Amino acid sequence: MGQTIAEKIFAAHRRDTPTPDNAVLNLDVVLAHEITTPIAINDLVARGMDRVFDSAKIKAVIDHVTPSKDSKTATQGKILRDWARRHQIKDFFDIGANGVCHALFPEKGFIRPGYTVIMGDSHTCTHGAFGAFAAGVGTTDLEVGILKGVCSFRRPETIKMAITGKLADGVYAKDVILFIIKTLTVNGATDKILEFVGPVVDAMSMEARMTLCNMAIEAGATCGICLPDRTTAAYLWPFIQGDYASVDAAVADFRQWHSDPDAGYASTMALDISGLEPQVTYGFKPDEVKDVTTMAGTRVDQVYIGSCTNGRIEDLREAARILAGRRIAATVRGILSPATPKVYVRALEEGIIKTFMEAGFCVTNPTCGACLGMSNGVLAAGEVCASTTNRNFNGRMGKGGMVHLMSPATAAATAVAGVITDPRPCLRQAKEAKL
Repeated sequence: MGQTIAEKIFAAHRRDTPTPDNAVLNLDVVLAHEITTPIAINDLVARGMDRVFDSAKIKAVIDHVTPSKDSKTATQGKILRDWARRHQIKDFFDIGANGVCHALFPEKGFIRPGYTVIMGDSHTCTHGAFGAFAAGVGTTDLEVGILKGVCSFRRPETIKMAITGKLADGVYAKDVILFIIKTLTVNGATDKILEFVGPVVDAMSMEARMTLCNMAIEAGATCGICLPDRTTAAYLWPFIQGDYASVDAAVADFRQWHSDPDAGYASTMALDISGLEPQVTYGFKPDEVKDVTTMAGTRVDQVYIGSCTNGRIEDLREAARILAGRRIAATVRGILSPATPKVYVRALEEGIIKTFMEAGFCVTNPTCGACLGMSNGVLAAGEVCASTTNRNFNGRMGKGGMVHLMSPATAAATAVAGVITDPRPCLRQAKEAKL
C-alpha cells in the first residue's frame, strides 16, 4: 500500500520508533514566540541546559503583545530577546521587523515541502499549506525540540478532504474551513491530519491555503496539509531558485511529497462547495456555524480584520473592495492589523490603508493582541465582535465578549452596516461601479 504525504514525511524524518504507534522525528524548524517560549527557556536555564540544537533552524518573533502593554509582557519579550541574542539566533524578529508568526515565517521562506515544524502555538498547523508536517506542541516538547531538535508524535492517520465545485464570488477559504469544521465538529479530526485536496484547493493561492490549514486545529486536527504544487513553488521561488534550475524542476521535485494513489486513509470526505454561502459562527465553538443570511442583522460593536488566519494582503484587498467609497457605521469600531510589515507596506503602496482609514478604521501595527484578548482591541463584557480570527471561545477577545468568526469580506460589509451582513450585494455593487 502507498503512503500519505504525512507518512512520507514521518518516514523521511524518523530517528527512532519507541513504540509501534510513536515516532521520534528530526525537526527542520523550531518556531518560537514570546508567550509560550519564555516558559521553556526559563526551565532549560533552571536545569542547566541553556542550549539550542541548531541556531539556524530556530526562528523567533515577538508578536502576541507588541509593543509590550505592561511590565509582564515586557518581561516575556525580554526573556525571548536575551535568549535569541545569547544563542545568536539570526532569524529573530523584534519590534519594527516583527509580524504575526504564522504569516511572517512563511513569508520569509522558512517553510518548505516535506519539512517537520513545531511551535508552542496551536495554529502552527498553518504551515501545512506548504506540504509540511507542522504541529503545535506543549512546553516539554518545545524544550526537547529546542535542545535536541526532535519531537515525538503518534503514527499519523489522515482524513482526506476532497473539495470540489467552484467558489462563488464573496465566498472564500475562510468560509470553506468554517463549513468543514461545522461538518466535522470540533472533535471530528482529533489526533488526525486533515489533507485538503481537489480542484478547489488546487485553484487556491498560498494565502488561501494557509487560511484553510490554519483552522484545522479547530476540528481537533494535529495538522492541516496541502500537496505542494506549482503555486507552492511560485510562492517559494525567491528562496529556492538557487536549488532548482527552474520552477518546473521544483514542481517535479515537490511531487515526492504527494500522497500515493493507493494510500490508506482513516476516512475520506467529499464536499461540493459550489452552492456554499459566506459562513459565520454564532456560539462559543468553532463548529457552531451558520450561513450569513441566517445571521444577518445581528448587532456588532467591533469589527476586527487581521490575525494569522486573515491578515495577509489578499485578505485586505477583498475587504477594501467593499470599503472603498463607504464609511463604517457610527456604532462600530473598526480595527485593521496587517499581519506583517511587508503586508503593511504593500497595502500602503496599493492605497488599501488609505481606503480603510477613510472608511473609519483604526490601523494598528502587526500583532496577535486582539485575537486572544490581550491588547489592541479587547472587548468589554457584553460587547460583540465580527472577527476574521480563528477562535470564538467564550471570552476569547475579552471577558464576557462574543466573537463571530467570518471572512474579511463579510467583516467589511458588517462594519459598514453595523450588523452582520452578506458581503455579496456589496461586492456586486463594487463590481458594477467599475464597469
